[in-house]
Amino acid sequence: MHPRTLLRPLLTLATTAALATGSLALAPAGATPAVKADPVGLNAPYEYLGWGSPQKPADVMAATGIKQFTLAFMLSDGGCNPKWDGSRALTGGSDQSAINSIRAAGGDVVVSFGGWSGNKLGEKCGSAGALAGAYQKVIDAYKLKAVDIDIENTEVSDATVRQRVISALKTVRTANPGIKEYVTFGTTTTGPDSDGTDLIRKGAAAGLAVDGWTIMPFDFGSHSGSMGSVTTKAADGLKNTVASAYGYDAATAYRHIGISSMNGATDESDESVSTGDFTTMLNYATTHHLARFTFWAVNRDRACSGGASAGDSCSGIAQPSYAFTKIIAKYHG
Repeated sequence: MHPRTLLRPLLTLATTAALATGSLALAPAGATPAVKADPVGLNAPYEYLGWGSPQKPADVMAATGIKQFTLAFMLSDGGCNPKWDGSRALTGGSDQSAINSIRAAGGDVVVSFGGWSGNKLGEKCGSAGALAGAYQKVIDAYKLKAVDIDIENTEVSDATVRQRVISALKTVRTANPGIKEYVTFGTTTTGPDSDGTDLIRKGAAAGLAVDGWTIMPFDFGSHSGSMGSVTTKAADGLKNTVASAYGYDAATAYRHIGISSMNGATDESDESVSTGDFTTMLNYATTHHLARFTFWAVNRDRACSGGASAGDSCSGIAQPSYAFTKIIAKYHG
């Protein structure tokens, strides 16, 4: 999820069940029930602070109601050392200032490692232990509650690297109880390709219960049907793959998958994702209680001006500013 060209770098029954399992806490009479915050990463759209005239995150929060962001991308500086975009300091710079502003406004962040381009830690770190150490350095720097591994291109196509990432995530999970781990990768119109399927199977074999195996359902080349319907079919394929690998029933598998779409015109010249498509995805995610519903990217969540075409800072379609982010903000699991 990185610009490849210009574009990418029923209530009563539920309450009864919750009471039966002890998962619903009732407030004392007359008390105001506490509002449970969304899990970090559940509805955190991507914003790439080094690309496409990024908006100030606090301004986006005020305009949309979104409380979380997935910030991209944490890369290698050429070795097994994490830096923003592979070049900006891990702490003390504009990226940390943005994170501080998000938290000061009552929000939180997920840091995304990887993307399509640049030097990937999964490839530059020579062992699972070293890779886990690089991940941990970022977790410690920002006291993260969630991380996203956006594994694409040469990183996902290498079986050794796929195993290294899985092993590193298992180490991170052990060292950071309660941390949420999301793994994001491409997909076909019917579900994960062979690399994505192998990644999931490696996770299951390692005993790594990833919180949200997340597909990027776009750049298909050719397909029939709306991007909303194609996305839900691909997500069903992901659910089936996760259920098969882990032995989950359907409901449990759905709760361990996610969708990361793209807004507006994609990298394919004849492919576009509308707000109607996003509403289809929102309804699907809500029905099945997906682990995650997000998109690439806030940077592009505005119409192009002056006859410009879709790129790193606009969607290429007619839309109000933040139309897609506002839909994502409605998702609460």
